[in-house]
Amino acid sequence: MWIKEKTNQLKKRYNTECPYEIASYLKIHVMKHDLHPDINGYYKYDRRNQYIVINHNLGLNQQRIVCAHELGHAVLHPKVNTPFMNNNTYLSVSKIELEANRFAAELLIPDGSFEENETIYDIASIHNVPIELVELKCRKFF
Repeated sequence: MWIKEKTNQLKKRYNTECPYEIASYLKIHVMKHDLHPDINGYYKYDRRNQYIVINHNLGLNQQRIVCAHELGHAVLHPKVNTPFMNNNTYLSVSKIELEANRFAAELLIPDGSFEENETIYDIASIHNVPIELVELKCRKFF
């Protein structure tokens, strides 16, 4: 529940749900690089500087999701370098990866999405997020 509270505080404070805007307000450097196809992005902390690196070969929507996930690391685990977010991160059992996924889900999927009796597939489609993030978010509703 603390992750939801943290995302709600950030959304309210900065009046946005955009991970890029929140990162900018928090002075987290977001960079896009040509990374290996298996690497979506990563978070790095170095000498009081925070960096989110996103694979620029991804589609814009996937880059937004990676930014939200890595922002979760920056906010929840600020001094822990994460090696990289790959295509299997949604299936990870690592505590910090699950927390970053939960953060991304809370940031990108409004609570009201579950009040319309939509399926998880509909919600994923409406908000352009993977079904795995919808499943993470909806666990508290069902």
